[in-house]
Amino acid sequence: MVRCSVVGSVQVVWFKRDLRIVDHAPLLEASRRGPVLPLYVVEPELWQQQDASARQWAFCREALAELRQDLAALGMPLVVRRGEVVTLLARAHRQFGIAHLWSHEETGNGWTYARDRRVAAWARSQGIPWSERPQFGVVRPLPNREGWARRWEARMANPVLAPPMALEPLQGIESGRIPTGAELGLGDDGCGHRQTGGRSNGLEHLQGFLRQRSLRYQRDLSNPTRAVTSCSRLSAHLSWGTLSLKEVIQASRLRRDQLLASGDAGWARALYRFEERLHWHCHFMQKLEDQPSLEFSELHPHTAGLREPSAERLAAWSQGRTGLPLVDACMRSLIATGWLNFRMRAMLLSVASYQLWLPWRDTGLHLARLFIDYEPGIHWSQCQMQSGTTGINTIRIYNPLKQALDHDPRGVFVRRWLPELAQVPAVHLHQPWTMDGETQRRSGCVLGRDYPSPIVDWLEAAAQARDRLWALRRQAGFGTVADAIQRRHGSRRAGLPQTASTGRRRGGVAAVGTGAQQLCFDLNQLI
Repeated sequence: MVRCSVVGSVQVVWFKRDLRIVDHAPLLEASRRGPVLPLYVVEPELWQQQDASARQWAFCREALAELRQDLAALGMPLVVRRGEVVTLLARAHRQFGIAHLWSHEETGNGWTYARDRRVAAWARSQGIPWSERPQFGVVRPLPNREGWARRWEARMANPVLAPPMALEPLQGIESGRIPTGAELGLGDDGCGHRQTGGRSNGLEHLQGFLRQRSLRYQRDLSNPTRAVTSCSRLSAHLSWGTLSLKEVIQASRLRRDQLLASGDAGWARALYRFEERLHWHCHFMQKLEDQPSLEFSELHPHTAGLREPSAERLAAWSQGRTGLPLVDACMRSLIATGWLNFRMRAMLLSVASYQLWLPWRDTGLHLARLFIDYEPGIHWSQCQMQSGTTGINTIRIYNPLKQALDHDPRGVFVRRWLPELAQVPAVHLHQPWTMDGETQRRSGCVLGRDYPSPIVDWLEAAAQARDRLWALRRQAGFGTVADAIQRRHGSRRAGLPQTASTGRRRGGVAAVGTGAQQLCFDLNQLI
C-alpha cells in the first residue's frame, strides 16, 4: 500500500467469506463513518492448509473479481493484498492510520480461528476498534441452546441491507492483482465442471430455483443425477458469501407465499423443506462456534481412536476405486464437479467410516478439499455425526447396493462416471462381481484389470462395524457423557428427546436404505 490522502480517518472493511455489497452490515456501517478501504487479504498460508484446494480458490477468485467491479461502481474498488493479515494491517496503519476495522464474524477452521485471535490482539494493542457483525444465525457467544431457534428467526426477519449509496475514493492506493491458483502453489485438481463464482451467478441460480427448479426439489433430493438441477446449487454462494443467508430465506418465503396464494400447496411445501435446511445450516455451524476442538477431536471421548488408518483403503476410496460402483461414481463425480447431492455425500462418508473403517479426519479432509461449498462448521459437525463419534446421533450404516438400486436403478449415474462399466449388462451393473468370465470379456470390463473387485467384503465389514458400535455404546459412562453433549449441542427447535437415551433403548444403530428419516450429511450442499 502507498500513502493515502486521508490520514487517520480510514474505515477498513476486511472481506473474508462475505464477497458481496448487498446485505453487508460492516460495509454499510463503515461507509457512514468516513472513507472506506475495502480490503481482501490473500493469505498464502491459509491456502496451504489441508482443507484448501485450487477449485475453492478458483471460485473465490471469480467472486473477488466481481466484487471489485461492484465496489468500483460505488467509487472505491476492492484492494487486494497478498501476505499475512496482521503485517498488512500494521503497514496500513503506519501509512495512513486506521480509525476502525470492520468485518463479519467467521466460524472458520482452526487456522482462521487462530488468525482472528492474532488480529484481535493487534487491534487492541493499537487502540483500534474491531467491529464484527454476524452474517448467519450463529450466536457469539452462546451460553446454551435455549431460545436459539427464536433468535435465528428474528435475525432472518431483519431487513436485507442495501449497499452504500457511494464510497469516497481514496487516492494513491493501488487495487492490486488477484493471484492465480498456480501463484499460490495450488495445483490443478481436475475440477473441470465446477460452478462459476460471483454474485451474478448466485442470483441466477436463486431465481432459477425459486421460479422453476424447486418444483421437483423434494422428489429429486436423493437422486444423484436429477439433484444436480433440482437442488438450488446455492451452497457455494452461501459458503463464500456472494449471497447472504437472509436474502435467500426471504426470497424463498416470498415465493412460497405467492405459490400458496395461487393454490400450489405442493410446490410451496417443497420450498418450506428447503427453508428448514437453511435453518439446519446454522444449527451445525453453531456447534463448531461453541466448540472449535470438534474439527480435530471426537465430540464423544469414548470414540477416540476408534478406527484404523489405512493408506491403501483411503487411496482407493479417494480415487473412486473401491469396487462398489455407486460409491466410486459419486467420488469421481465429486472430483470433476466439486458438488454432490446430500444422500450420496452421506453414503460416501458412511462407507468410508464403517465398511472401510477409516478415521473421520482422514476422509473429512479429502472431502473438504473436493467440496467447493466447504463450510467448516457444517462439514466437521457432519463428518463426526456420520461417522458415529458425536455419541448423540443414531448411527446409520449405508448399504451401497440398496442406495444404487433405490436412487440410480437404471444406472444412468454410474455409467456416466464409470465409463469402464458402460457396456456391463444392467443386471450386473451395480454388482459387477456377479459377472462370470465370459460376461466380463463381452462387456469389456474384466475385474482386476478394467475395474477392481470390492476391496473389502462390505456386508461382513458392515456387520463388524455394527457390533463394535453396539459394544462401545454399552460401555459404562457412555450415556452420561452423551447426555451432556446433547444438552450442549442438541437442537431445541422441536423439543427433541435426549438422543443418548433414545440411542441406548434402540441400540443406536440403523441401516440406511430402510426408509427411515435421517439428518443430512452436509446441509450446505442441499441448498
